[in-house]
Amino acid sequence: MAEPMNDQLKEKFRPNEDVQLNQEVDAALSELTDDQLYGGETPAPAVPPSAPGAPRMRHGKVIKIKGDDVFVDLGEKAQGVADVMQFEAVKVGDEFDFHIERYNEADGLYLLNLKGATLQDVSWDTLAIGQVIEGMVTGMNKGGLEMQIKGMRAFMPAGQVDIYFQKDISVYIGHKMAVEVTKFDRVKKNLIVSRRNVLEREKEEQKQKTMAEIAEGQTRKGVVRNVMDFGAFVDLGGVDGLLHVSELSHRRVRHPSDVVSVGDLVEVKIIRIDPETGKLSLSLKQSMPDPWADAATKYPVGAAVTGRVARVESFGAFIELEEGIEGLLPVSEMSWQRIRHPSDVVKDGDTIKLVVLNLDPVQRKLTFSLKQAGPDPWKTVHERYATNTVVKGTVTRVVDFGAFVELEPGLEGLIHISELAPHRVNKPSDVVKPGQETPVRILEINSEGRRISLSIRKVAEPAPAPAGASGDPAAAPAKPASPPAKKKKRPELRGGLDFNFGKNK
Repeated sequence: MAEPMNDQLKEKFRPNEDVQLNQEVDAALSELTDDQLYGGETPAPAVPPSAPGAPRMRHGKVIKIKGDDVFVDLGEKAQGVADVMQFEAVKVGDEFDFHIERYNEADGLYLLNLKGATLQDVSWDTLAIGQVIEGMVTGMNKGGLEMQIKGMRAFMPAGQVDIYFQKDISVYIGHKMAVEVTKFDRVKKNLIVSRRNVLEREKEEQKQKTMAEIAEGQTRKGVVRNVMDFGAFVDLGGVDGLLHVSELSHRRVRHPSDVVSVGDLVEVKIIRIDPETGKLSLSLKQSMPDPWADAATKYPVGAAVTGRVARVESFGAFIELEEGIEGLLPVSEMSWQRIRHPSDVVKDGDTIKLVVLNLDPVQRKLTFSLKQAGPDPWKTVHERYATNTVVKGTVTRVVDFGAFVELEPGLEGLIHISELAPHRVNKPSDVVKPGQETPVRILEINSEGRRISLSIRKVAEPAPAPAGASGDPAAAPAKPASPPAKKKKRPELRGGLDFNFGKNK
């Protein structure tokens, strides 16, 4: 009966227990051997970082954050501490990779540097592959850049300077930058570093953040990273999207470089996201107002407009009124006279005045007329030219049956082969050439049929005087008819002969 009594006394005088504290103590004691518990030394790290072949990179879990110190469990009964400033965000339970700088025997802790964090104090003894350190670019050679890092000379290959191709890497001389240790030799004092690895990690982190924020239909700003024949690649913040040439502008684009250049800041619309590949399709023109929205108001049928010749085809020319508004000028509407090719009338880049013939905003089609933008020269041709007058003209083209001569823009006449010269002509090209200026006589004008007959042969001939002119009996007014003169009676001949013998007297 004594044993139950003793238990009751223990319960009576035992202080209240801290259950959590007891659990922590039991867990700590369970990992210690009897030798360690009774007079043994504190366990040392399994492999001291200073030992040959010791790993310089360890994976750890954050177990405590106190002030500026982040305590990390590295496993194998080893712990370390890192500066909280190395972390963008950290909480208990997070896991990271760390570089081991050294071991502090006084505290029994490793001094750690977060992988990817820039180290401020580094030497040949503490170097490790994957460390991020800061250095100054001091020069350039054929293969890349030369750097100084805490008194150590380092080399960065040209391909490791940036994620994107840099034509001139000399612009980095004199700049400080964070780089990653990729290879080193303590004995030979060789150190190879890479800025590209640092940028790729930063881009990947930014990509995860950006992908969580973007959505189709959004408009975002980005930087043009590369320009190709089929379009341009735009960096939206760790995520590259394709800006196809068809989405660069509302107007027709021959090459993307006509619109954007590497380094340009552009505002684009996300039109498609591929969830499987993460690829983005972007549009620059869809982030701008649609110029066709008010085209019917700005360019009604019959309106006089001014446009620029964008390109010339065999069937006409395409005219740009403004960016995104383009229409067709058919060859039939270029001139009142017949033309051989549109390039005879307009050239790329010309600015011309036109009249809107037709407009379809839905189909985005416009039709223009050049000849109707000015007066019809055939309506008043008789006021400026008269039959049988001699004028000067320019030979526009030579054909088998004659030559066409332009008297003024839109007014053209034909010289038949028979009217080219006083002599017989085998080929019209023997007499006249295109572009030649020559005097011609107008033989006939047919305004309704839009035809004028001309002659070179008759230029030298005197023209008939106009009606009423002096010295022209054919054109003089007719006089009243006078009675016929009476025949004189012949005298009688001597000898008794009479010429009127037998006639009635």
